[in-house]
Amino acid sequence: MYLTKEEERILDGEFGEGMRKAMELLVAIGDAYDAEKLIPITRAHAASSGQEGDMYFVELLAKGGASCRVPTTTNPVYDMEYFHSIFEISEEEAEVPRRVKKAYKQIDAILSWSCTPYITENIPLYGEHVAFSESSATPYVNSVIGARTNREAAQSALAAGIIGKTPEYGLHFKENRKGTHLVKVEADLKDEFDYTLLGYYVAKQIGYGIPVFTGISKQPSTEQLINLCAMLNTPGAVPMFHIPGFTVEAKTVKDAFQGDVPEDKITVTDDELKRTYEEIRGASGKIDLVMLGCPHYTLKQVEEVARLLRGKKIHRDVSFWVCTSATAKLLAERNGYLSEIERAGGHVVADTCIDEPCWHPYKDKTGATDSPKCAYYRRFKEAVITRLKDCVEAAVKGEWG
Repeated sequence: MYLTKEEERILDGEFGEGMRKAMELLVAIGDAYDAEKLIPITRAHAASSGQEGDMYFVELLAKGGASCRVPTTTNPVYDMEYFHSIFEISEEEAEVPRRVKKAYKQIDAILSWSCTPYITENIPLYGEHVAFSESSATPYVNSVIGARTNREAAQSALAAGIIGKTPEYGLHFKENRKGTHLVKVEADLKDEFDYTLLGYYVAKQIGYGIPVFTGISKQPSTEQLINLCAMLNTPGAVPMFHIPGFTVEAKTVKDAFQGDVPEDKITVTDDELKRTYEEIRGASGKIDLVMLGCPHYTLKQVEEVARLLRGKKIHRDVSFWVCTSATAKLLAERNGYLSEIERAGGHVVADTCIDEPCWHPYKDKTGATDSPKCAYYRRFKEAVITRLKDCVEAAVKGEWG
């Protein structure tokens, strides 16, 4: 891969060991994908985890004196102060996320601690070249916004944020952004959970690819699109999609396929969504907790939780959690949604993901969630997957079904 004189100097260590390590990783990735050069990026998002592998790499860069050259946001770790007041968390267990947070601050990352930075803290513009990791972020940035990113790892996105560049390959080229599968949607998509089921079903059919959805008659909401993005990357690995007429890069089906429309198609009816729901929903019975916000709930979704809980009390044997961004939590507090949820017995927590060790008290419990991605992380023993309103009803009753 061709390197400029400055890039060669970085690789030789003239800018410090941290930048050298970041460049070393980018060059290795570029060589692996036959990239001809590095290209500038405007922003990055690192899917930080607050776990050992994440800690190793970010500390390596921080100790080497590196700092982010472009705005670089961070994925959730967890709110240690909040959880220390709820659970027994040992100092040994808290040490890793504490060091992760310290190192990200040291390299001048934006400490957003959210998996949905693309709606608040770090929003690309159409056509920008960026480096985003996180399973819902990559397809949202590519498809809904029309910026350009590959499916980055936490480490490669962070390295790109440090250098301000990324290897030019894959989805940075227009010809690689064309559709691979035609998906005819005949199902009646009424709510966010229907988009969850749609994404889950289509991802199981195609695995990896770029689906082009037809038959969607009205503009999906932000929340519906977030759910679609996340579920396309739970049983599958989908870096982007097109909804002609609604997403930005394709006004027509022909545009989406760049002129080469396949004859074969995947048809999704109400029956496919019903069968998908039956496949994932889990068994009826007593529940121990409800977990919402995977990906992080938007302010609108937090408001809906507050509305559904209004005048109700969560069952004494059920823990109720809503994960959201710090921005959404602040606004929820200002608007009274936070107090309404807490009055019912629930928790709203920022900076936190279900894929964190802080949830260990629930390892032998049964949880209800509206997110197959949440259930995938398996932080509790059994999972019930159902619509938000059903999760709330189950929390109040203490059982589902």
